[in-house]
Amino acid sequence: MRIQSYLQIICLLLLISSCSPILSLYGVRNPKEISEKKIIRYSKRLNIPKDAIYKLDTSYFSFLSSLKLKINDSLIADTLIKIELKHVQNHFQPLQALYFNNKGILESFQINCYAGGFPNLIWDRDSILTTFPPKIQAPLDSLLSDSLLISFSKPIFNSTEFKIGDFDFTVYVLYSKFTGRQNKRFIHFIQENLQLSNEKKVRVIYINMDNAYAISGIW
Repeated sequence: MRIQSYLQIICLLLLISSCSPILSLYGVRNPKEISEKKIIRYSKRLNIPKDAIYKLDTSYFSFLSSLKLKINDSLIADTLIKIELKHVQNHFQPLQALYFNNKGILESFQINCYAGGFPNLIWDRDSILTTFPPKIQAPLDSLLSDSLLISFSKPIFNSTEFKIGDFDFTVYVLYSKFTGRQNKRFIHFIQENLQLSNEKKVRVIYINMDNAYAISGIW
């Protein structure tokens, strides 16, 4: 099977159903609501700083769903519609890392769909994580701005407000506990990449998606 077809199947399975036998081999389970205390305990095990612990609001998925409806209702050529819908689907995924520069422009986008690999996703395929920011993995788009993404996220602890331009890069790491070992490996690889930022001023936001998935019922 070609790599492109393989990645598309994995992306579709991760979006549609965690009951798939294939997903169980990856260690993925059904999403469940978890308390803030569990999010905090889990974050500690992942070496996530207190001021970087956030959780995703369900309005995030509502927003993405509204984008899909607008695209489907538009008069854009069929090929362009397919491209735009694919970009929207990318933002639904349970493991994402978005690297925005100080102008609010997305420079790198890492998601589970494009990692590939079995029985574990290969995040550093073709050494894309050996530079900061990482080389481009998933297609870049402008569907979610820096400020819009943070508006869908709620800090668990009091967090210092910041504006676009305060940092050289702002990295949003969207993760899901229900993806099991894939989540732990994902966080590890992203944190390894963050260590390559050298003298750059970087703000990292870790956003837990478990409750948003469980409550929205899109899984």
